[in-house]
Amino acid sequence: MLRWVALILILILVGLQLKLWSGPGSMRDVDSLRIAVKKQADENDHLTQRNQALGADVLDLKHGDQAVEARARTELGLIKPGETFYQVVDSPTASATSAPPASSSSAAKAGQP
Repeated sequence: MLRWVALILILILVGLQLKLWSGPGSMRDVDSLRIAVKKQADENDHLTQRNQALGADVLDLKHGDQAVEARARTELGLIKPGETFYQVVDSPTASATSAPPASSSSAAKAGQP
């Protein structure tokens, strides 16, 4: 009789272990849900920071003339009357000017007698 009880208890234990490690609601499912929750929390933190920055921009634009002027200067190219606009142009890189194009040098050699 004791053997039958032990056998039944072992079978119940094996069944519970199978349910714990495989099937719906298993440890694998719990781990994947934890990872999904962490990703969502990270994305929510990022979006919260962005919303706070946008809220600060809105407050600046509502209450400060300097913020409006700065945005107009950078995005719309605002120049006040009496100001002089200077545009700085980067010089071409040295490697592009030092090496002549290969097609023009080979064409020049082909045209020589």
